[in-house]
Amino acid sequence: MSAPQASAPAFDPGVPDKADFRWRSLRYFNAYRLTLASFFLVATFLYRGSYALGTQDFPFFIWTCVAYWLAAILFLVLQEKFRLEIPLFLTITVLVDILALTLLAYASGGHRSGLAFMMLVSLAGAALVGEGRMVLFYAAVASIALLLEQTWRVLNLSGEAAEFSQIGFTSTGFFAIALLMRFLAQRVMENERLARQRGIALARQVRINELVIRDMQDGVLVVMATGRVRQRNPQAEKLLGVAPEAGADLSQYSSDLAQRFAAGGQALAGSSHAFHGNGRTILARFVSAGEGDDFIIYLEDQDRIQRLAEQVKLAALGRLTAGIAHEIRNPLSAIGHAAELLREGAETGTEARLTRIIGDNVRRMDTMVREVLEMGRRDRMHPEAIPLASFLRGFAEEFCAREGISPSVMQISVRGDATLEFDRAHLNQVLWNLLRNALRYCRGKTGSLSLSSPSDGSGSCELHLRDDGPGIAPELRAQVFEPFFTTDSKGTGLGLYIARELCEANGASLDLADYGPDDPGAHFILRGRSEAP
Repeated sequence: MSAPQASAPAFDPGVPDKADFRWRSLRYFNAYRLTLASFFLVATFLYRGSYALGTQDFPFFIWTCVAYWLAAILFLVLQEKFRLEIPLFLTITVLVDILALTLLAYASGGHRSGLAFMMLVSLAGAALVGEGRMVLFYAAVASIALLLEQTWRVLNLSGEAAEFSQIGFTSTGFFAIALLMRFLAQRVMENERLARQRGIALARQVRINELVIRDMQDGVLVVMATGRVRQRNPQAEKLLGVAPEAGADLSQYSSDLAQRFAAGGQALAGSSHAFHGNGRTILARFVSAGEGDDFIIYLEDQDRIQRLAEQVKLAALGRLTAGIAHEIRNPLSAIGHAAELLREGAETGTEARLTRIIGDNVRRMDTMVREVLEMGRRDRMHPEAIPLASFLRGFAEEFCAREGISPSVMQISVRGDATLEFDRAHLNQVLWNLLRNALRYCRGKTGSLSLSSPSDGSGSCELHLRDDGPGIAPELRAQVFEPFFTTDSKGTGLGLYIARELCEANGASLDLADYGPDDPGAHFILRGRSEAP
């Protein structure tokens, strides 16, 4: 997957700056100086008197070579041990080069020996390492050194004045080489710096791409023309339910995908293919990777998309329902108030019965409206670690008082250290919905309603709610949590639905347990965290 085009990256502290390039070039320059001095020494001893080396003053030539060689070693040691300032260090080394080569040329017969041209290499190296107008200074010093050597030769050694013109041409070459190499050095350093910056930026972009692809909700497969998978992300393995080794064939991931890939040909790019795999419906989209024959296959979980769409619809429907319920409340209150007034003025039994029917249905609709509005408050949470033992005792006392039942009907068996991470108001609403529903079907005897919390030794908490009623018919078990489903003519069908919604909002779950020999009635299990994550 290619990285997107980007503008030139800004300076990165991880990229070596110009000083690093100059120190590296200076190291090569010092190595060249030592090599040159060693060559002069070896050549002098092997070819004494030949190649115009030391023909005028051989002992002086030898001692100059030895001094130049020692200076070259000293410069290497100083650079490795002490990071001196580059301009000062470079100036000293170049001046030593100019002095040594001038003296060697003098001992070898002057300008005619050709040693003066070796200064061109030193000036070129100085231009690569140095900065600004110092390279012109080095060229000027080299030119002056040759002129002084020739002047001494003319005045004391019967040298020819005509050679000054050759020295002038050589000096012009010094300046030309210094300027040209300085310009090329700047271009080389900038290009190398830019290449390193872009390399680091590209490596970062590749890393970002890998992280994005790894955390994508869709699966990604990069397939070569041969059908081998060159790259994939964890989501692709999860969707397909396989995890072959790197470089495996596409058929090891999915036979449907492999057949489609083999039969696609040129028309494969931009096409889609739906298939079933790993118990779900998957949509594969084929995209050409650009140059080359590689293809990118995006895998989308259609079941997940459908669930998300359903959740969006349910959320919109919930907001609409809550709005309608809120608008119904005001006229409903007016109807109830009018029914109360009619009952007070009723003169016959028929009128009283009719107003009672109106009042009962108004209360039923008011209960439904109140429960619908409760669904809109599921996001208003203030979770806390609730001690179950004390909370359930207080709840049982209030519930029994309001429902007019004996406290012995409700049996609580909860260990003292049990806690549940939950919103207190939400938990009160969940228990009220569940127990009011259970109270409607239980026998109403001692222990008919049971609340217990067994210890499982993990970081979760379970709260079991049982009753001794007839239980829920097997054919109705799948529908008990659906909204507006009820078997009671006076019920709204929203109690269990709201209870589960509030549990999910608090990171908990509410399930109907399977029937067993010890569960003659309904048995609900609330599972939640015992402490904050």
